Amino acid sequence: MAPEAKFHHRASLKQTNKPFKRRFATKNSMRDKAKGRTQRTSVKGKVQRKHTRADRRNAVRTEQRKKRDHLLMSTRIFSGRHRAPKIVAVIPLCADVQTSDLVRSLFGCVDEEYPAKGHGQVLNVARFKQSIQFVEVGRNVLDILDAAKVADYVILGVSAVVEVDAFGEHCLTALQNQGHPGVFPIVQGMDAVGSKRQGDVKKSLQSFMSHFFPTADKVYSTDTPTDALAILRMITGQAPRGIKWRDIRPYMLADSVEFEPSADNAEIGSLALTGFLRGANLSANRLVHIPNFGDFQIDHICHVPVAVEGAKGDAIEEDDEPVVLDRPEAELQDSLVDANEPNTLNNEQTWPEDEEMGEWKERMMEMEENEERLAADAASKGQRTISVPKGTSSYQAAWIAATTANDGSESEDASDDESSDEDMDGEDDEGMEDDDEEEEEEEEYEEMVVGADGKIQEENGAGSDDGGDDDDQLPSGEEQAQQLKAYLSERSRQNRDDVNFPDEVDTPMDVSARTRFARFRGLQSFRTSPWDPYENLPLDYARIFQFESFKRTQQRVLRMAADAPVKAGMRVRIVLRAVPRAAATQAGGRPMVAFGLMQHEHQMSVVHFTVLRTDAYAEPVRSKDPLVAHIGFRRYNVQPLFSQHSLGGGSNSNGVHKFERFLKHGQVSVASVYAPIQFGAAPVSLYLPTTALDGVPTLVATGSSLEVNPARILAKRIILTGAPFKIHKRSAVIRYMFFSPEDVIWFKPVQLHTKYGRTGHIFESLGTHGYMKCVFDGPLKQMDTVCMNLYKRVFPKWTTSLWSEHEQTDDQKLQWVGRVTTEQDGDGDEAMDL
Repeated sequence: MAPEAKFHHRASLKQTNKPFKRRFATKNSMRDKAKGRTQRTSVKGKVQRKHTRADRRNAVRTEQRKKRDHLLMSTRIFSGRHRAPKIVAVIPLCADVQTSDLVRSLFGCVDEEYPAKGHGQVLNVARFKQSIQFVEVGRNVLDILDAAKVADYVILGVSAVVEVDAFGEHCLTALQNQGHPGVFPIVQGMDAVGSKRQGDVKKSLQSFMSHFFPTADKVYSTDTPTDALAILRMITGQAPRGIKWRDIRPYMLADSVEFEPSADNAEIGSLALTGFLRGANLSANRLVHIPNFGDFQIDHICHVPVAVEGAKGDAIEEDDEPVVLDRPEAELQDSLVDANEPNTLNNEQTWPEDEEMGEWKERMMEMEENEERLAADAASKGQRTISVPKGTSSYQAAWIAATTANDGSESEDASDDESSDEDMDGEDDEGMEDDDEEEEEEEEYEEMVVGADGKIQEENGAGSDDGGDDDDQLPSGEEQAQQLKAYLSERSRQNRDDVNFPDEVDTPMDVSARTRFARFRGLQSFRTSPWDPYENLPLDYARIFQFESFKRTQQRVLRMAADAPVKAGMRVRIVLRAVPRAAATQAGGRPMVAFGLMQHEHQMSVVHFTVLRTDAYAEPVRSKDPLVAHIGFRRYNVQPLFSQHSLGGGSNSNGVHKFERFLKHGQVSVASVYAPIQFGAAPVSLYLPTTALDGVPTLVATGSSLEVNPARILAKRIILTGAPFKIHKRSAVIRYMFFSPEDVIWFKPVQLHTKYGRTGHIFESLGTHGYMKCVFDGPLKQMDTVCMNLYKRVFPKWTTSLWSEHEQTDDQKLQWVGRVTTEQDGDGDEAMDL
């Protein structure tokens, strides 16, 4: 009998062979060993034991249990005796689609009568033990977006005869960017199409819908009760797909709206919103946002359950007194103050020396003597001088002279103080920039002479009454069209120059470069050079809020929202304080939605979001252009600053990002504005505030929120260029970059580079016309261009305001409403607004 083989357990670690001896070592290893370098083999993790079949089955069961619990939690509010109905928004994409016919066919397939109540028809499907609330909206972008924000499903009504127009395509794009729930395309008017062409029509519509919504794999119809019942079965038989930015906060589609005016003002009072609370839990200490109207405080929250027919003795009657679920606590309730009050006394001050005080006293005495001499000369002639904004006509200046007749000196001093304050607080150098600079120019003043008779004197001393009316007339329609065309062509030229010669500017000849570019600095490395984010901040930064750790604050706020007393799925009545009457009147013709805010979401800060330009809009979009931003559930008028989007960053990143003058095509940029804080990622859409001629709002860019970070540095870059005059191997004489030797000495520490890849520095100044000798790291070519990069930090403008439909003109409101052209319109000159 052969001896039994000895059992050997295989080692779980990788096999380690005997190392080579010295005589077989390589030169590199011998050199490293001589220098004392050691190479340590890293152990990748601990020894993992082999998983058995039981372990794998247990892991699968655990994953199934988690998914089942999540599904039960998401569908719990739609089941039971006091269940909440699923919200289905019905949106017409074609001009001839009638939403009432679609909803009526869905009611008729279960033998229910269609209630003609306009909005919010509730269908109780006893066969499937669920309820469906239909929200019919017209061809209005704002109504469509608001309904889709709170809907569980969206029915897109298309026509078998009329194609989807530009308004319908824009609605699909807006829904795609905002985030959409489950989509059901339903075709209407198949009877008008022959039976042989019905299949082709559905295939064409299916191909069109799959371009926007790939999950919509079928186009449905409600021509027969069987088809309509299949749609109800699909809506009631599946769980709604969640939208992350919406599900982390409470929201409500109000079933009823009640307004009670206050005793002091009939236009402001308390607003009661009744409906099912969805999303997250709600606390009375938080605020509630109503789109287009702002944020409001909660007075109290009551539980208002639905009365159940045929229930037993414990049935709840509608006349019963509602139970108060939560009331706000005075010390814990969020305030409506969105910004801090800046304290100008906290600014750094240095006490002047005696020599400086003496110099200023001498200058003040000289200025006073000059003013007395001028005043005496004017008094002898019966004239006086007033300061008016530059460009003011003589007619307007006469009104200013009349109002300042009694205290002209005081008003003149006040205007001087205001202009000096603007120069100190604003951006001093921007008034001297060329037209290609996007910074706001400061208001300039000029002096006009007022005669003894109170009339404005011209430069030649003659009165301006005769012929003055011609200068004050507004331009005609043709002149306005020509001016608009010239303005757009100038913007296009600036955009081309920015693409071909990015950030290049010309050094002015009448102003010294060290004065013109006093706020700019040179950086040895744009990516790693240190830049203090709290250096020379504007006064607006004293008004904003900043977190020590935004991520930790967001986690704490989300945990606090989960522990709120009012649970999601309950039918409640939320009573808001100090709400305008217009918020209640608008609910009669459109869906009334409300969103609960989390803590700190009412406070202002510097918000950044990534955007990408759409291909449909080809005109140049400049930084600080007024736009309408749809950020999640909010809409604001903003003037964003655009900057480059750098992925990652790294440990050596200094947080400096290059400012962009224009929003470029095919490139993801970061837009920065002053806006209220918003936790979690949210979709962003930028629209033009101007009126669209065809009734379709102009979408400029789309994206998502990035971060809330006031310390993000936006550095505006300018490039000063010069041309080689004489080249001596590695040294060269450069001209046309500066025009004085003082400027050359001032910018001598800044590094130079060329467009052909050479780097160098200024060695010395030559002559008196700005020529300079520079040394480079290699020979220079004659056709090369020498460049110098200068940087300055820029800040957003505090122009953010809540977009309100009531503040828009009739023409601006028209762009949010789709038009339909009938056959009698002919060429479409006459249109009917829906």
